[in-house]
Amino acid sequence: MKKFIQSWSIKEKDAAREERIFMEAIADANDSEEQAMGWYYYLDDKISFPFAAKCIAVDKRTPLELGEQITAAQMAGEKNCEHDMYVEISWRDKVLAVPLSQIKPLNADEDTVEAIGDWHYWKNKGYAF
Repeated sequence: MKKFIQSWSIKEKDAAREERIFMEAIADANDSEEQAMGWYYYLDDKISFPFAAKCIAVDKRTPLELGEQITAAQMAGEKNCEHDMYVEISWRDKVLAVPLSQIKPLNADEDTVEAIGDWHYWKNKGYAF
């Protein structure tokens, strides 16, 4: 079981964010596969790589520790993002794919922060594809 520490606490519905997600990320998606690909291309288009990030959640799928700083290099391949969104990072001379929900951007541009915030919102509200 995953243990997440929510640093971006999302309790109330954010109408503007929900509209952006439904109009830009998953517009016209008819099933979970189309939603996943919608999210993938939305994030890939809006995120400016590389960017510095901090681990904000412990996840047994990755070796990152809470608070650890890394650099996100690019979106992981489409096949890796069929059930969750992953970004590739360099970690101890290895390239790893880590869940986007596990990291928070540091000093990234506005579009990057907004897009990652949209993904965190989606996940924290319990939405799934």
